Amino acid sequence: MAPYHPPTAGRRNKLRLDFNENTVGAPAHVIDFIKRYLTAADLSIYPEYDHAIEDLSCHFGVGIDELTVTNGTDEAIQLLMNTYVDDGHELLILRPSYAMYRFYAQLAGAVVEEIDYRPETLAFPLEELVERLTPSTRAVLISNPNNPTGTGTSRNGIEEILAKASDAAVLIDEAYYEFSGVTVLPLLPEYPNLFVSRTFSKVYGMAGMRCGCLFSQAANMSYLRKAQSPYSVNAMAAMAARIAVQDQGFVEDYVLEVLTARELLCVGLEKLKIPYVESQANFVLFQAGDRALEIRDALRERGILVRDRSYELPGCVRVTVGTRDQIGRFLDELEQIW
Repeated sequence: MAPYHPPTAGRRNKLRLDFNENTVGAPAHVIDFIKRYLTAADLSIYPEYDHAIEDLSCHFGVGIDELTVTNGTDEAIQLLMNTYVDDGHELLILRPSYAMYRFYAQLAGAVVEEIDYRPETLAFPLEELVERLTPSTRAVLISNPNNPTGTGTSRNGIEEILAKASDAAVLIDEAYYEFSGVTVLPLLPEYPNLFVSRTFSKVYGMAGMRCGCLFSQAANMSYLRKAQSPYSVNAMAAMAARIAVQDQGFVEDYVLEVLTARELLCVGLEKLKIPYVESQANFVLFQAGDRALEIRDALRERGILVRDRSYELPGCVRVTVGTRDQIGRFLDELEQIW
């Protein structure tokens, strides 16, 4: 295995457009709640998840036996692997995609098959993926929309995959759902092979909390919970998640700001004649050619962090979409070094 070492050092006090985080911070009502109700006694007790699961199931419109809280999306992926994938099982992922899919697949000893996003457009390879599915396929892991390409598929496309992969566990990672508006969570009752993950690390601005949710039918969830550590999510994270979903105004306002800023970013890239991939998420992948590392480093010197992805997509740099002011600053600095 190749170790995964994300470049997370030295990011404070910079414009963080590199990890697709919320760029304005966590909701104020979550911070206020934690300050008021987190006590010394609370920290001395092992976490209890009943209230969190009740509030989250109500928010997401699922039964309390159809979800579990997880230590970020990473634990959701790990749970799926621990429950359904054994040594030598065939597993399908797309390339490029979130690095932890391959990471946990390799830990499980799976035989990893990869399908490339379509050249040039990096469009979702629906037909190619469906064609590669066989009765031997044990699991399929899909980010919709995908990181780092920003491209995705429709709900109908996911249904086509679910129907063909009826004997496989199909995980749809909806980390960026709020920005695309495409979700298959309502399909849970129809497909016993469907698993959906959500995270509080992106739009909710709580990446430091490490909290997410994994959804599936109750029969599946009973197995998944057997494979889960009883205290994998800390008490503060579970508390923050249940409070965060009680005020959707924060989410709606931030999503609107990001979508507006994304349009501003694309217009700015076009003015600079910089090719980019149309995105359904809160980031945009653009083509910097053989100057990708140079551009990344020059922006860092100016206090702006972006993510080089040229190691898997030659010449590509990914920039997180924050507010309009932040994207305006990014474009101004990019223009000076371009």
